[in-house]
Amino acid sequence: MTEATPEPLLRTLSPLLHALDHDVRGWLDGIHIQPLPMIARASLEGMCNDLHRQSDALGVERPVLTIMLMGGTGVGKSTLLNALAGGAVAQASFTRPTTRDPVVYYHESLKPEHFDPALRHCRLVPHDRATLLQKIIVDTPDLDSNDIANRDKLKALLPVADIVLYVGSQEKYHDQLGWDLFMEQRQRRAFAFVLNKWDRCLHPGATGRRPDEDLLDDLEKEGFEKPHLFRTMAQAWIDIPPGTTPGNIPEGEQFLVLRNWLELGLTRMEIEAVKARGVGQLLAQLDSGIEQVRPSDLTAEAERTKASWENLLREEAGACGDVLVSTLEPFSAEIEHHFRVEGQQKFRGLMAGYLKLATKLRYAGTSLRDRIPMMPRMEQKVETPANWNLAAFAHECTRVAGEKVLNQRAGALVNRLLVEADRQKFPIALLNGPTNEAARADWHVRYDRALIEALAEVERNRTHPKGIRKVVQVVLVTLSNFLPELVLVSAFLLLLWKYFMDSTYHVSMIDLFLPFALTLVVLILLQLLSAVLLPVRWSAVRDDFHRQLVTRLESELASVYGSIPGQTAEALLHERTKVDDLLKTVREVRTWLEARQTEVNVSSLYGN
Repeated sequence: MTEATPEPLLRTLSPLLHALDHDVRGWLDGIHIQPLPMIARASLEGMCNDLHRQSDALGVERPVLTIMLMGGTGVGKSTLLNALAGGAVAQASFTRPTTRDPVVYYHESLKPEHFDPALRHCRLVPHDRATLLQKIIVDTPDLDSNDIANRDKLKALLPVADIVLYVGSQEKYHDQLGWDLFMEQRQRRAFAFVLNKWDRCLHPGATGRRPDEDLLDDLEKEGFEKPHLFRTMAQAWIDIPPGTTPGNIPEGEQFLVLRNWLELGLTRMEIEAVKARGVGQLLAQLDSGIEQVRPSDLTAEAERTKASWENLLREEAGACGDVLVSTLEPFSAEIEHHFRVEGQQKFRGLMAGYLKLATKLRYAGTSLRDRIPMMPRMEQKVETPANWNLAAFAHECTRVAGEKVLNQRAGALVNRLLVEADRQKFPIALLNGPTNEAARADWHVRYDRALIEALAEVERNRTHPKGIRKVVQVVLVTLSNFLPELVLVSAFLLLLWKYFMDSTYHVSMIDLFLPFALTLVVLILLQLLSAVLLPVRWSAVRDDFHRQLVTRLESELASVYGSIPGQTAEALLHERTKVDDLLKTVREVRTWLEARQTEVNVSSLYGN
């Protein structure tokens, strides 16, 4: 293959990955209405780390390919590296075959300070071989080591790898630990395979299927159409003069093929293709990972939940209204008194004086009880102000009702709402926080407001009615304001007329008392007529008050709870839009990368 100067794909890709890394991390670190699952979040953070690492590695003039040897204990990874290096680079032993410290074999022109941090802490071995100028070969700890720390070192190094050279032997070419790690990493890394100690695979006494054939079949099942599989006997190539071939090399041994592929087959074009393919696979995984945590559109579920909550809130408003009305029952006389006093403000003259006196006589001795309803033995006392203080009265009633019943109902209401939301397929985890926060709101203030407004509305309806009631009130007030005086004056005029016109008429005490009696009868009749036509008794206004109170309580409950499903769905939809924008960016980078990848064939390093 000839060296070519391709389009600067990777140098352009580097800032794109930096920007994408910044966007994904910003989204991960942001506030999520629907918390990300712990495993999904950890996976996405790992992909972000890979993005950052890749963007740093690609932003160089000449990209460097990192080839990592991976395998189990005793398969000959260190021996293979020594054979490739033409000398003792990595520690190899027949008595205790194990690699403890990773070895980084790199060209002396490369600066270690520019290496990935995971490589800087390894044992660095420079060389001057021009054929490996753009390649770094890393010998890793054994993946099946009994020392957990060795396996951790391997897993920390794998994200740095561009190509993993999976080294096996006749005994360990398909062990479970290695195969699981291969399956985990195959979507992000290119893989080639080495079956070392090839001479053991061709032992005359061996029976059954050859290891290389078995491994090729397994790789084909995993989507590798033409995998790179090199059959080597690395130990035989150590300590021989350059340019010579060791004796007794079995048929099919491919160490030279492997060395030529590493030195000459992986040109700059192949290196860029591998790196671009690796980035493409990383972006595909990132796309899939973000898609999995993409928030759902719960608009329909929110509408159903809101509709079903309306019935519950209506029931709750009715129950709370019953509690508050029953709290006011012992104070019905005081409420009537207040309504009567307010209603008497329209009357003048004799009627006004009569009503004021009658009211005082009727409600003499009544005051706000010193015991709160529903708690007849409680020690708290409700102070009776000199003037009617509706706000203080309402606040004290709602406080006692809250301590007795309403506070407990608030917690029960949250549970009922969540159960109903679950029936409507709305994730209750999203509603748990907002509903509990709503339950912790200062509901006493809202109950006070509803109670005061309901009382004020009933009072307004009674003292300032509308429609036919207003006509009746105007007629009664008008009659009451002039009829008693008219009767009194007329009676006295009649007495005077009789006295002066009839000489036989003598004024008696009864005659003098008669005008006052007639006036009193008129006052009483007008009062009775007013009580019948415009009643202000508690029994007459209770239902109206209850209806007004329930309406306001329902409005308060709906304003706090009713909007929660819709607001949650809207916030989730907003977050979904952000995720869609992020996915669009990821897919744009993927499309750009696929359109500009060089057409070098490296597909054999990847499974489908």
